[in-house]
Amino acid sequence: MAATKRKRRGGLAIQAKKPKRNEKDAEPPAKPRATAEEVEEEERNRIPGPVCKGKWKNKERILIFSSRGINFRTRHLMQDLRRLMPHSKADTKMDRRDKLFVINEVCEMKNCNKCIYFEAKKKQDLYMWLSNSPHGPSAKFLVQNIHTLAELKMTGNCWKGSRPLLSFDPAFDELPHYALLKELLIQIFSTPWYHPKSQPFVDHVFTFTILDNRIWFRNFQIIEEDAALVEIGPRFVLNLIKIFQGSFGGPTSYENPHYQSPNMHRRVIRSITTAKYKEKQQVKDVQKLRKKELKTLLPHDPTADVFVTPAEEKPIEIQWVKPEPKVDLKARKKRIYKRQRKMKQRMDRGKTK
Repeated sequence: MAATKRKRRGGLAIQAKKPKRNEKDAEPPAKPRATAEEVEEEERNRIPGPVCKGKWKNKERILIFSSRGINFRTRHLMQDLRRLMPHSKADTKMDRRDKLFVINEVCEMKNCNKCIYFEAKKKQDLYMWLSNSPHGPSAKFLVQNIHTLAELKMTGNCWKGSRPLLSFDPAFDELPHYALLKELLIQIFSTPWYHPKSQPFVDHVFTFTILDNRIWFRNFQIIEEDAALVEIGPRFVLNLIKIFQGSFGGPTSYENPHYQSPNMHRRVIRSITTAKYKEKQQVKDVQKLRKKELKTLLPHDPTADVFVTPAEEKPIEIQWVKPEPKVDLKARKKRIYKRQRKMKQRMDRGKTK
């Protein structure tokens, strides 16, 4: 700022005149050009700046919320994912009567371009939607075998807000629908570089493995000493149902032929149990009919008595004398005891007289 002079009796401030600069002093002295060797040495000796000085360019924000009717395990899983993903946002539960296209508007209001939505049905089935809002694509999964952090109590641990490594099965590159899911999972689960809520180091890894036509999710801690892995949690299994071109709807890009709905699975289990019960009842009915049937008499086989040896016949004895009655020892003891008691009572009476 230019220096100003003030009058004592009040008045407008008058700017002071700037000192004149000589033409010789105006131009800085020219520096000698550095050679290529000196530039290389400077780059080697230069200390890199802190990580916080980087610029946050990837503005991925994930909206994680659910519908009404979820159980405690789903709620804990949702909270675990929010802790592991510092670039996530939360929202209130959505009403079941609302259509899924409303989620795109909620994402726009929350300034989010990705969404993880948990949809509960019949208070026992859980579905997960992974969507790129608002243009798509989106995928719908059936979530199975859920185990949360509080439930597992594993020995592994990681820093809150740290950036994870993403490990994918080689099978993701073999089929086109798995390649699409891989790109969608990378954009959702990877923490953006230089995110304000993230920590500038990596200490855990998310693994996505394909087995039995399902995607298995695991979270492991990376130990510094020998780079061994210790599981942290949570863990769950994603059974793919459909992939849509739009966000939460639109034309179907892929449909899993190996998928079996939970209702159909429960129906098969019930049919197996009823079949076992019917089989037991049929066996019992057959046994009852066999008992009621007349037994067929087979003709006597003369060769069956070849090896039969007749037993010795005992002489028949006729008893002419009446046998003596058996002595009842218990009745005899009772009679003796009564006799002794009467004798004792008589002696007691004579003493009192």
